[in-house]
Amino acid sequence: MTMKKLIFVVLLLACLCLTAGCRQAVATDFGVDYGESSIYSEADMQAAIKVIVDEFGTWEGCEMHSIAYSSDDMCNAENIAWMNELAEGQNSDYDFTQCIMFTSSFHSPKNGGGAWNADEEYTNWQWWLARTDGGDWKLLTWGY
Repeated sequence: MTMKKLIFVVLLLACLCLTAGCRQAVATDFGVDYGESSIYSEADMQAAIKVIVDEFGTWEGCEMHSIAYSSDDMCNAENIAWMNELAEGQNSDYDFTQCIMFTSSFHSPKNGGGAWNADEEYTNWQWWLARTDGGDWKLLTWGY
């Protein structure tokens, strides 16, 4: 075997070893607490967190520090009805059957801007999402 082939094989094996443990997960630079749930799997939560991260990514200058699943208690008939009311107010025709809530902490931009106080830590910020029968999560509201 030539030296080039040997190097190629070693690099190929290294790449395979590095990716062997990979799985579809939300790429985060912050702490995620999935808590315990008898309703949602980690994959369900990762899908919801991806929707949150996509929205948060549009918030220029903000830095996410952590996100945590609230509890199964939040997925109740009252909150599902609220999610459906929010969707109706947004002219959506979804009939949601599940909801999920996360809390997060993040830091606002150093100079503030928009609705943010300058250089401030926001904690217990709520993110409410809903879906129909295991479908895609829709982010309906966030804030305090």
